Amino acid sequence: MDMLSGSEITQAGLADWRKLAQGLHARYLVDDFGTGARFVAAVGEAADALGHHPSAALGTGHVDLKLVSADAVYRDDEGNEQVVEWVTRKDLDLARRISEIAAEHGLAADPASVSVVELGLDTAGSATVAPVWAALLTGDAASQGHGSPSDEIRDATGRVPNLWFGDVKDDTARQRFHVEVYVAPEVAEQRLAAAVAAGGTVVDDSDAPWVTVVADQDGNTGALCVAQAPATQD
Repeated sequence: MDMLSGSEITQAGLADWRKLAQGLHARYLVDDFGTGARFVAAVGEAADALGHHPSAALGTGHVDLKLVSADAVYRDDEGNEQVVEWVTRKDLDLARRISEIAAEHGLAADPASVSVVELGLDTAGSATVAPVWAALLTGDAASQGHGSPSDEIRDATGRVPNLWFGDVKDDTARQRFHVEVYVAPEVAEQRLAAAVAAGGTVVDDSDAPWVTVVADQDGNTGALCVAQAPATQD
């Protein structure tokens, strides 16, 4: 299926879900492990019926879910197609059904608490260094370019954060590694304020509010990336 644009995802009005990095993410609050397990089981049955499945993590007091399609179709300006990991209509349909199941189980969503961390590495030769990082991070050469048109390292099992490569011409840059932290829009202002209050400095807000680069006292930088909120349903 075709990958969806950011506006298409936003207009779907999925109040429980936030689009962070490549996928849709949701957190549902549960009172105990058994409640969470029963909810995950019900989600599994619905996913089987739709032929599409989320990633699920059951923690203390919450269930985290991620939806992404491994067979989304990306088309460039020339009409060339490539299969990537991204959100498709299948994910929207299952997200809606999961929200219904959560309501049936009396569970509240906590979309403000979802977040995703990715690693970035600035390099002038990603094709050269990517195999090293694929081996070190995942032990699998196939993780280089997995679900991506670039050399990005993505572990198919989701054990480690994605590592993407920033293309730079100046190979003498002081800092090579940095992080991207994806958060829901309702917590972005507070998260940024907390980082500044802790001694951080905003060094680039040219793409704010979607991306704001913050430096620590040693000059190390990270990017706060904000998801678009879903459209309000009348």
